[in-house]
Amino acid sequence: MNVASTGNTVGKVTSAGGPGFGNKRSEGLSGKILLKVSDLKVSYGGIEAVRGISFDVPEGEIVTLIGANGAGKSSTLRSIVGLEKPASGSITFNGMELTSMGTEQIVKNGITLVPEGRRVFVNLSVYENLRMGAYLRNDDLAKDLDWVYSLFPRLKERHWQAAGTLSGGEQQMLAIARALMSRPQMIMMDEPSLGLAPIIVQEVFDIIREINHQGMTILLVEQNANMALKAADKGYVMETGRITLSGTGKDLAENQEVKEAYLGKSRK
Repeated sequence: MNVASTGNTVGKVTSAGGPGFGNKRSEGLSGKILLKVSDLKVSYGGIEAVRGISFDVPEGEIVTLIGANGAGKSSTLRSIVGLEKPASGSITFNGMELTSMGTEQIVKNGITLVPEGRRVFVNLSVYENLRMGAYLRNDDLAKDLDWVYSLFPRLKERHWQAAGTLSGGEQQMLAIARALMSRPQMIMMDEPSLGLAPIIVQEVFDIIREINHQGMTILLVEQNANMALKAADKGYVMETGRITLSGTGKDLAENQEVKEAYLGKSRK
């Protein structure tokens, strides 16, 4: 084992191929480290939420952070995308230091976030939400719209429907599709299965695997550790602001400590 101690059907998955990023996963991973987080600390009012964590996200892979509420997972994502200013540490993406950049510049450089709770624009249509995802772009969106509609056929069927009238699962699909419209190199997802029925959770993870297969790098925060570790190439366990375990998704899923703490499996 290589574990280091440190509702309704939403829509079928298709393989149309995304216009916004590189080779399909089946053609091989590059081995390049796309995101590197080093000794990151994030504080709120003197309370350290993230306590000096370090981890890498290789290009083309799914990396997951698992842990209980309050472990610092969401704070980590928010600091990467510039929504929280780190107290110290380094975050590099494609060799660029992000800690001095604002959120808009970080998004322009290729990172996007699907926030916890979806946060779609409820009074705007599906189509208008998707265009909002591309608000920093000034090129033609037609191919990208066709692509996300091929991933999420239900969204195409309801493109003029107000987002607030969609089901929870449909809103989650819209949040992912909206993030993809920025043509990111890496997409971060914060609790994408939160509040969804099991059948819809499975569909969400089918979509996560599909967009990864099409070449997208994914950093995933997810309380459903079982689903996250099944999908992930690599995982990190966070506890009270620190990374306490790391390894492949498969190895962590088989680790006895992880089973007992996060997978609901007691020691025999």
